[in-house]
Amino acid sequence: MALSIRQLRYFVATAEFGQVSQAAINQNISQSAITAAVKDLEQIVGVPLFNRTSQGMELTPPGREFLSHAYEILSKIDEAMHLNFINSDIEGELVVAATYTVIGYFLPLHIERMRRLFPKIRVQLYEMNRDAIEEGLLTNRYDMSVLLTSNIVNPLLTTETLMSSARRLWVSAQHHLLQHTIVSLQDVSREPYIMLTVDEAAQSALRYWSGTPYQPNVILRTSSVEAVRSMVANNQGIAILSDMVHRPWSLEGRRIETINIQEQIPAMDIGLAWRMGSTLTPAMLAFRSYFQQALGLPGARSSKHIQVG
Repeated sequence: MALSIRQLRYFVATAEFGQVSQAAINQNISQSAITAAVKDLEQIVGVPLFNRTSQGMELTPPGREFLSHAYEILSKIDEAMHLNFINSDIEGELVVAATYTVIGYFLPLHIERMRRLFPKIRVQLYEMNRDAIEEGLLTNRYDMSVLLTSNIVNPLLTTETLMSSARRLWVSAQHHLLQHTIVSLQDVSREPYIMLTVDEAAQSALRYWSGTPYQPNVILRTSSVEAVRSMVANNQGIAILSDMVHRPWSLEGRRIETINIQEQIPAMDIGLAWRMGSTLTPAMLAFRSYFQQALGLPGARSSKHIQVG
């Protein structure tokens, strides 16, 4: 029996949702088709990928390992189907700065793809906070940056938002708030809260909390996304974070669920920035065009005039 792309997609959906019924809705297919695909996949790989429990489908240790391979396989298939650059001979050097969240959860895959697509472009990558990146762009220390454009306020920088990642409530798989399909910030304020501080996450959170009469009941402030993930999964608190950094499993293998929030919580915008008025080099243009095409954009939204040479 041959492995199919459909089986991989159904397996990933089941792993992410933890329920065959939800995976079926996500994939717009019957529950029996999901169940059959997962069983066939388990026969092919020769090990159980899930434990079937009254709460749903829990990945086994081999299942968690297989999930990482499935993500990689599907990512490469998506790359092959959607990327079609016409000129891979562009050469040059590109100095790129990125913030912690972007470099940890968004950029590495794209840098790998760029290096294969544009082998003559040498990318030097640096991790910096927003203030250091803004200063470095204005003094020409960096050519471009990939960062949270929703945090940029400097009028001397050109920004392009490439994608927006919705923020939702993270809870453990046993949390009582899962009885609701949507919760309010008032509901959230009654629970112990884990506040992420990296990449100005705390400041972003306080901006939307300040428009309400409520405040989060913060029991821990941490710069570690993995610490938030672990504490939420172990039912020690809840958090509001973006889909980009969400993973359905903690390092201990415990599940993390998400719930939509009633209030209008601003999304986390990820994109490019460079010094206003800069003439974009061929390498910079290739970098920008890569993201536009990789993310299926006809042209990224620019907040200021773009000068191209």
